[in-house]
Amino acid sequence: MTQSSLQTARSGRPVLDWVLFGLLAMIWAGAYPMTRVAVGKGLETGLPAEWVLPGRLCIGAAFLWVVLIANGKHLPPLSDRKRWVSIAGMGIVGSVIPFFFITTAQETVNSSLAALYTAASPVFVAIGANLLFAEEKMSARTAVGVALGFIGVAVLFGPEALAGFGTASAWAQVFLLIATLAYAASTLIARAAPPMDAVVFAASYATVSALTALPLALTVDAETVRATWVNWAAVLGPGLGSSGVAQLLYMTLIRRAGATFVSLNGYAIPLISAGFGWLFFRETQSWNAALALCLILGGVWLARGGGRGRAVT
Repeated sequence: MTQSSLQTARSGRPVLDWVLFGLLAMIWAGAYPMTRVAVGKGLETGLPAEWVLPGRLCIGAAFLWVVLIANGKHLPPLSDRKRWVSIAGMGIVGSVIPFFFITTAQETVNSSLAALYTAASPVFVAIGANLLFAEEKMSARTAVGVALGFIGVAVLFGPEALAGFGTASAWAQVFLLIATLAYAASTLIARAAPPMDAVVFAASYATVSALTALPLALTVDAETVRATWVNWAAVLGPGLGSSGVAQLLYMTLIRRAGATFVSLNGYAIPLISAGFGWLFFRETQSWNAALALCLILGGVWLARGGGRGRAVT
């Protein structure tokens, strides 16, 4: 047995899956504070969500096209209806809808509340995968892990984020719930899609999402916008990271490890966001952070034992 096989046997999953998982979580976690800066929550200047969304999606699509061309690959022919239905679903359900609603909500609510909502995505993914995919049936262990992870996220942001429920607008909270459901649906769409190269799939749906979002920019009067380079720079980060690099990682991991495993990123993202706060701003976390860490990692460890799914090529 090779060293690689040994690592897989001991951990129950290839080390590369966990590396991709960690990179994806870090990139997505960084998008929340940058989006807050882009829309100017708590600042004197900011960009409207109708500009932030097309901006980040167009940047991400441009990046993925560079990767696509550099690898000598092409989009599927338009006659391939099954693939383009999946591509359109990912572009609209997986990008336009959640990005728009989260960006809009973050004009009113803080990042921790947004993260708390989207952390519920694995619950819906596990239920959907259980219904749709025979190889991703939910075991008792998976169910306990999903529940434990969500409790951990609630503990991590509980005192602060839960206090936001009383001040955040009801519509903002509805928007976050819609985004959470869209994220869960997009994971299932990606899992059920016909076999496609990760670069081709990502570039295809990024193009659809960018083209779909562009008309939103025309709904805002440019003369009413007060923004600085800081706000614009905050759009570049999620564009290259979350809408570009992360899409390649996401498509690669969903094919390697299955929908349930990838959805567990919803638990890691809030945890990493807290780490970013300490690293860059020396923010200290309350006692509940240590407890949340144990609960979240315990939930991931339990849930990864079920719903692994097969690798799809």
